[in-house]
Amino acid sequence: MRGFLFAFLFFFATISVSAKEYETQLLVIGGGASGTTAAVQASRMGVKTLVIEETEWLGGMLTAAGVAAIDGNHQMPSGLWGEFRQKLYDYYGGPKAVETGWVSNTLFEPSIGNKKLKELAVNPNLTIWYKTEWTNITRKGNKWTVETYVKGKRTVVTADLIIDATELGDVMGFLKIPYRVGMDSRFDTGESFAPEKANNIIQDLTYVVVLKDYGKDADKTIAKPIGYDPKEFDCCCDVTDPSADASHKRSIDCKQMITYGKLPNNKYMINWPKCGNDIYLNIIELSKKDREAALKEAKLHSLRFIYHLQTKLGFKHLGIANDEFPTADKLPMIAYHREARRLDGKVTLTVNDIAAPYQQKTNLYRTGIAIGDYPIDHHHLKNPEAPQIDFINIKVPAYNIPLGSLIPKNADGIIVAEKSVSVTNIVAGASRLQPVVLTIGQAAGALAAVAIKNNLQPAQVNIREVQAALLESKAYIMPFIDVKPEDKNFVAMQKIGATGILKGTGIPYKWANQTWFYPEQPINEYTLVEGVKSFYPIIADQSPSGKLANAAFAAKLLSSVSKKKIDLSEISKVINERIAKQEVNGETVLSRRMLSVLIDQFLNPFAQEIDFNGLTKLK
Repeated sequence: MRGFLFAFLFFFATISVSAKEYETQLLVIGGGASGTTAAVQASRMGVKTLVIEETEWLGGMLTAAGVAAIDGNHQMPSGLWGEFRQKLYDYYGGPKAVETGWVSNTLFEPSIGNKKLKELAVNPNLTIWYKTEWTNITRKGNKWTVETYVKGKRTVVTADLIIDATELGDVMGFLKIPYRVGMDSRFDTGESFAPEKANNIIQDLTYVVVLKDYGKDADKTIAKPIGYDPKEFDCCCDVTDPSADASHKRSIDCKQMITYGKLPNNKYMINWPKCGNDIYLNIIELSKKDREAALKEAKLHSLRFIYHLQTKLGFKHLGIANDEFPTADKLPMIAYHREARRLDGKVTLTVNDIAAPYQQKTNLYRTGIAIGDYPIDHHHLKNPEAPQIDFINIKVPAYNIPLGSLIPKNADGIIVAEKSVSVTNIVAGASRLQPVVLTIGQAAGALAAVAIKNNLQPAQVNIREVQAALLESKAYIMPFIDVKPEDKNFVAMQKIGATGILKGTGIPYKWANQTWFYPEQPINEYTLVEGVKSFYPIIADQSPSGKLANAAFAAKLLSSVSKKKIDLSEISKVINERIAKQEVNGETVLSRRMLSVLIDQFLNPFAQEIDFNGLTKLK
């Protein structure tokens, strides 16, 4: 026994000594959609960054899960989302070449998406370990120690900061950082659309399949899967818009259903909710072993649907693509999870904040770091116990995600990204979409870089510094559809929009909601003064009228706030230098663009620090 014990201790000591050690500033756990953009942003800002990813791909739901059809943000190519899309355009031959299916304006082969994300991630400050798992995370002082296994070999990583970019918020769960799962009670969130009682019901998940057209004479019918029942898929050809009211006639079209997710090169993403391959499984808090067992049923369910398409609907020439995923069964490496753990963060974004951002007690919109325009889309068709709530018809404009939703209330050293940010269950139906998650990731990377460079915890950073870094990267902090990054005054209008001095106009619009800045429109004196007062409460009475604000009025107002004399010649000089050459006199009516530039130049309100509720720290 004594000899056995000695041998065991010697073996353990040998393993411990032989374990490799790796030190980094930032560790991103998960190379999915948000993990990739977080790592790219932080490394571009000069931070030594390591990503550990369980698969051999980057992109998560975009690629490894096969959801290669971008939902939303088509008119707002924010930051790295815009860069990724441009890479797809360049590869396939422009925007029209990726408008192959009717669900999206941007569809691509998952394998190509992975390659383009890997191109985006080339940076001397960025290291990526594929096929890597973590088994333990501890914190001592201000350092994290993470035990990892890189292709089976143990490596201990130390890091200053961690980003949880896992698909289900697993790091947050492991560390017992407070989070929520399932539907919230309306009495907790103040959302009238939420159920009375909270529950643990989440959205359906999907094991996506990518099919390929092998030619009209081909027969690629798979073996009949166990448990196949054609009745389960009876309504799969119903392509009626879910946002249509009951008076609309149902539309049944099997060919249209198939082309929902048509990809370039005659491939098809099968990710269909109505009597399709959605399935209800709540595996969020299960162990890895139990998750894998449960997901076998999700995969089998998708194969049943494929068999139905091939046999009952006559699409036998469409077979599982053999050139997409590096798996034995040629199916995606991971499932598509629509919901995850949701952080209990510094702030929690509610549907009220999205629907009426300027009418809340807080001003979360001022702290925006990511944007979205997709409606609140929940998948609950496969769970009969889910409350029948018409989420899709909750009217909201385009919106932004507040920075405080990425930061735990009472935990240092960690930032949360992906679908696990601090939003309500209702909001998660919109914030889960791919371009939103991509921009959340970029914001997480910027937040990490600012914190590390200033030797601060994420909760201590200057919010404006994070937003400024994002603007420098051509990312949106305000969801203005009519102000593009290539606009020479993009940054000024984004900054002034983020103060609330000049507000956007939100318009709920079908499957692509909008918020407009209207840069070329004038504004009346009263509205301008009210906007300035919302940020600078103590200013001299300007006696505004309903007349349109002109250069003389602007000079008077700016002088009052800045406590410095600003004359017309200075107004004219700034307009000519920063906007366009033109004659300016006291009667010149100013556009919102001009006012944005003038306010930015003479008052610089964006430099004023704000808290996580968007409230200014002015006394």
